[in-house]
Amino acid sequence: MIIVMQKGASRREIDDVMKEIESMGYQTHPIFGVERTVIGAIGDERGKARLQQLETSPGVERVIPILKPYKLAGLELRKKTPVTVAPGVVFGGMKLPVIAGPCSVESHEQIIATAEAVKQAGATLLRGGAYKPRTSPYSFQGLEEEGLKMLAAAREKTGLPIVTEVMKESVLPLVADYADVLQIGTRNMQNFDLLKAVGQTRKPVMLKRGLASTVHEWLMSAEYIMAQGNLDVILCERGIRTFETLTRNTLDLSAVPALKQESSLPVIVDPSHGTGHASFVPDMARAAVAAGCDGIMVEVHPDPHEAWSDGSQSLTPAAFAELMDSLRSVAAAVGREI
Repeated sequence: MIIVMQKGASRREIDDVMKEIESMGYQTHPIFGVERTVIGAIGDERGKARLQQLETSPGVERVIPILKPYKLAGLELRKKTPVTVAPGVVFGGMKLPVIAGPCSVESHEQIIATAEAVKQAGATLLRGGAYKPRTSPYSFQGLEEEGLKMLAAAREKTGLPIVTEVMKESVLPLVADYADVLQIGTRNMQNFDLLKAVGQTRKPVMLKRGLASTVHEWLMSAEYIMAQGNLDVILCERGIRTFETLTRNTLDLSAVPALKQESSLPVIVDPSHGTGHASFVPDMARAAVAAGCDGIMVEVHPDPHEAWSDGSQSLTPAAFAELMDSLRSVAAAVGREI
């Protein structure tokens, strides 16, 4: 529910209404406007009738139901809200952050070399998997804590904030100690216990779209995180599974404008997983910027032919530098910056 306070309602009246909402077991999310204050009440929908009675409270103008099921991830209660990862690194502003790095951390030399190369080309954040969810149990599963230490060394060397995946609750405290952004991968988009757990941290969370999830389901997963108090959620479109076999997934760029219309959250695009082929990545990255995304995530490896995972979709540092040059032109054409 949204409780709209009367124009000129006193701070005491506003505080009293918030206390009454909280006494019913709801979270309050006030928005203090120039002329009036709006209070969002988030919680068990079975208590709507009790909230409706707040219309009789002093200072209350009216009580309005929130129509969308995603209360915090939608636009009815919250305006477009940028997510700040580090000073000067903001998702949802005019400047588009670019996340780049290898699929998996393989060695100290590999991650340092990649970090230095992508930073020189203009990347804003470093990605790299220390824990890797793989389809085959015999595939490389990641270096785990040792990989996290290597990522931290790369951050120390270059100053690039780290984006890395957390796969399960048991390793969340460890990953959160190292990561600047906690990534929830496509296979865990509806792992609701994990979503609640990352929601209790205060680290920004990148939520990737599920393999075959609708935008509605994706936003409801974001709601699980935000309902725990962590409002710093970044959505990542990474393609969905369709009948097409020429590409690894079908990159749904229509999700970008759809989310802009439905959600308060920034949305970025991962054309590497969206296509599965390095040769397709530059075109789809440029198309994503033209579609209005708030950032790009690209896989880059010093030697893709020798990569331990996803080499076929990884750009070389030289190809990444070329891509960055072209992205700047596209961003400028749509009123954004890289």
